[in-house]
Amino acid sequence: MHELILGGQRSGKSRCAEARAQAWLAGDPARSALLIAAAQAFDDEMRSRIDRHRLDRAARLPAMSTLEEPVALADALRAHAKERRLIVVDCLTLWLTNLLMPQRGEPLDDAALAQARDALLEALHAAKEPVVLVSNEIGLGVSPLGAGTRRFVDELGRLHQAVAEACSSVTLMVAGIEVPVKGPNR
Repeated sequence: MHELILGGQRSGKSRCAEARAQAWLAGDPARSALLIAAAQAFDDEMRSRIDRHRLDRAARLPAMSTLEEPVALADALRAHAKERRLIVVDCLTLWLTNLLMPQRGEPLDDAALAQARDALLEALHAAKEPVVLVSNEIGLGVSPLGAGTRRFVDELGRLHQAVAEACSSVTLMVAGIEVPVKGPNR
């Protein structure tokens, strides 16, 4: 029922998640879809990128509403998961960035991060309707030089493992092609 969609930048992850939402909406006119977006615009380039995503998504999938929630992802999932609503979370990478490398404030320590991850997993388990989570697979390259960046890569890998375990389906996007990793197509 829940799916994790992983891939590199511009691999087609968000479009794949939108396709899942489109199929969900087409299955019953009483259904709804909500995107929970974790991006934050702290500079002009990111603001432009977010605006472009909004416009493109609205053109492709006008029936899906959007909630911007950069930090309190578990709370948003709990509050908005309801009958006949599919939720797309885009993306876990940005959510973790907001927690570990915030533009303002201090990064979460290990205990607070574990608590945030556990709260997300609990909210995911409690969601009765489909949740599609998008995230960047960044752990395939060389180990970063800085300790903070190594921590981020390690924590994203741990998060992916925990979310993948909680999901019935995992898809890897490569050059716009879906590669089933876990689930009924595997």
